[in-house]
Amino acid sequence: MIMNRIIIKGRLTRDPELKTGANGNEYCKFTVAVDRRKQKDKEKVTDFIDCTAFGQTGVALAKYMSKGRMILVEGRMESSHSEKDGQKRTYWGVSVDQFEFCDSGSNQTATDSASGMTVVNTDDDPFA
Repeated sequence: MIMNRIIIKGRLTRDPELKTGANGNEYCKFTVAVDRRKQKDKEKVTDFIDCTAFGQTGVALAKYMSKGRMILVEGRMESSHSEKDGQKRTYWGVSVDQFEFCDSGSNQTATDSASGMTVVNTDDDPFA
C-alpha cells in the first residue's frame, strides 16, 4: 500500500488565485504559512507551503477564503522538476483534496459538491 497524505494548518499569505488551465479546467493556487518549533532551541520557524486545489474545491476555496484566514488543508505532497540556466530545481507543493475554515472570518455556509464537505460559520459554533 502506498500512502501520500499531508494535513497542514496555517494562514493564507495572500488571496487565493482562481485560474483556468489550457484544458478549460479551473484550479486555485495559494500559499499557507505554517508555524513550527525547532526542538533544540524552541525557536518558532515558519514554512511557506504552496498549494493547488482543482475543480469545485478550488472554486469554493477562492470564493470563501482570503489573505490571513486560518485554513486546514488535506491532500497529497507532490514534486515537480525544472531546469533553468543549467540549474536543476525541484519544487514541492500540496495538491489539495479538501479544506476547512479554522476561524470566523466569514458569515457564510457553503457546500463543496466535489468533496461533499460542508463549511459552517464558526461564529455560531460554541466550541470554536
